[in-house]
Amino acid sequence: MQVRDGRAACLPSCWRCTGFCLLIALIFLIMSNSGVDGGGKLSSIDFEIFGNVQGVCFRMYTEDQGKKLGVNGWVKNTRQGTVIGQVQGPSNKVQQMKAWLSKVGSPSSRIDRAEFTNERDIPKLEIRGFGTRY
Repeated sequence: MQVRDGRAACLPSCWRCTGFCLLIALIFLIMSNSGVDGGGKLSSIDFEIFGNVQGVCFRMYTEDQGKKLGVNGWVKNTRQGTVIGQVQGPSNKVQQMKAWLSKVGSPSSRIDRAEFTNERDIPKLEIRGFGTRY
């Protein structure tokens, strides 16, 4: 390998730039697939919502909101008249979903109480997508 002007003559400078750009793209791809969102971490939380939350499209709106926020999880009616589920994703998005479940819900719902349990950091997503369970 010859060195001219402090650069390796065997590789044109454009190839070195291309290699550097590919390295940056690979790092970005790895970070985006690992769930890192701007340096954030992944969280998981279970929920149960009390009030008038069945027969008012609460599950459908919850699924739509989860997809809109880009979190993963599931939602389900219980025999006790509540709605249960789980949310996973970047911690900031999980917190946004938690606030939505506590205060907003579907237009016809009445949320009396929201309980959140099993809140934890997770190394990777355990659920794919957001759906309704029966």
